[in-house]
Amino acid sequence: MHVSDGLLGWTWPIYWIIAIIVIAYSLKWARENLNERNIPLLAVLAAGIFAIQAMNVPIPWGTSGHMVGAALIAIIFVSPWAAVLVLTIVLILQAFIFGDGGVTALGVNIVNMGLVGGLVGFYGYKVLKGIGRIPAVFIASWAATFIASIVCALELAAAGTFPLAAGVASMGLYHAVIGVIEAVITVVVILGIDNIRPDLIPDWVSSRKAEAVE
Repeated sequence: MHVSDGLLGWTWPIYWIIAIIVIAYSLKWARENLNERNIPLLAVLAAGIFAIQAMNVPIPWGTSGHMVGAALIAIIFVSPWAAVLVLTIVLILQAFIFGDGGVTALGVNIVNMGLVGGLVGFYGYKVLKGIGRIPAVFIASWAATFIASIVCALELAAAGTFPLAAGVASMGLYHAVIGVIEAVITVVVILGIDNIRPDLIPDWVSSRKAEAVE
């Protein structure tokens, strides 16, 4: 899903403007919500996301398919702005140190993976949690990856560097499968943290809270 330099044509400044705005919101969230208790968890999850994104599947016309991790962050930290913050850090490191994604394209990558992935993951879980926390986490995290990939394909098609129908189909197909893997990993990570450090899991996804309600 990483977009490289040169694929956005004249549109890349638009995404940089959006990215700067959402990064500002994510920093505001960090100032108000991060503390000594939850910063280590955020750092560990950021490192994990960096690792899973390294497993790229090349997709025709210059982009790639991979897991994102935004839904995991948004659900655990109860905010899409947490996902924007983490994905911004990860994407900056990837772009400047490893050359994964471009500098002019950094804005669009933050928008797609951080903002779109975070919003879909957060609100997807919020809407679906009534069906059960595990199915809701699974569906929300799958949808976050899948929808972000479709948005990416549409952006590239709008820039004239990606075929619309074939591009959407390719990105959608690859990420529909990749999204299943990400959904499984997201569920496993949340269950693992809930089992080992339940104090770090918010009430809306905590098994103990769910049992208390039942």
